[in-house]
Amino acid sequence: MRARLFPILIAATLGTLAVATASAEPTDITVRVLSKNAKFIGTSMGGVRIIVRDADTGEILASGVTSGGTGNTKLLMHENAGRRAKLSDASAAKFDATIDIDEPRHIEVEAFGPLGQRQSTNRATATQWVVPGAHLTGGDGWVLELPGFAVDVLAPPAHVKLPTGTNAVDLRANVVMMCGCPIAPKGLWDADKLQVKAMVKRDGKLVETVDVPFAGETSQFATKLPVRDPGTYEVIVYAHDPENGNTGLDRTTFMVD
Repeated sequence: MRARLFPILIAATLGTLAVATASAEPTDITVRVLSKNAKFIGTSMGGVRIIVRDADTGEILASGVTSGGTGNTKLLMHENAGRRAKLSDASAAKFDATIDIDEPRHIEVEAFGPLGQRQSTNRATATQWVVPGAHLTGGDGWVLELPGFAVDVLAPPAHVKLPTGTNAVDLRANVVMMCGCPIAPKGLWDADKLQVKAMVKRDGKLVETVDVPFAGETSQFATKLPVRDPGTYEVIVYAHDPENGNTGLDRTTFMVD
């Protein structure tokens, strides 16, 4: 009798598991990532890595990279948008995922990027409840904001050794919004309102901080750095918007005998 009962119990258990599995319901999630005070971050900047996980257990439910364009400037950048204004259209970069859940789950989304400018990457996370079958795709989907500027020091190249007696070095940096949007005087992203500076260290000690003005080309900032003594130099170029605190930076090094 016990031998006959054993397969019945196994069958019953398997049946219970099958019912539990079958009850999981596909739930769609659309994630978009906005550059602070700018547009969506998409393919042109390497996208943003998205991880969708259970906030309580850490289980990863989906992952991928945002793709698409920066979105519609007229929708995104005007004074009277209001909290409820729709920000995205079909051109706005996104990451789509479908997760199978059988009960409400507290979900965390993590955004890390832009992947095409690793020196400027930042991370943003947010949590909310997701209910089986209640898709999170309407409107703009789930939107995260990523702060920062993508700052890329173009000159001098890292670890370059300058000739003995060098008394100045050309410093040039490209500065754009995290979405890749350009910066220029009187532009939508105004170079005149941006503080771009270089912190200069020699042999590990800060020796001066100098302004790096707009260089006459879109998103380009440049100056000549004085070199007063031999040593190993580290230069930290940062962009800062005093209106909203947005900040990004890059570094380079050079040596002078």
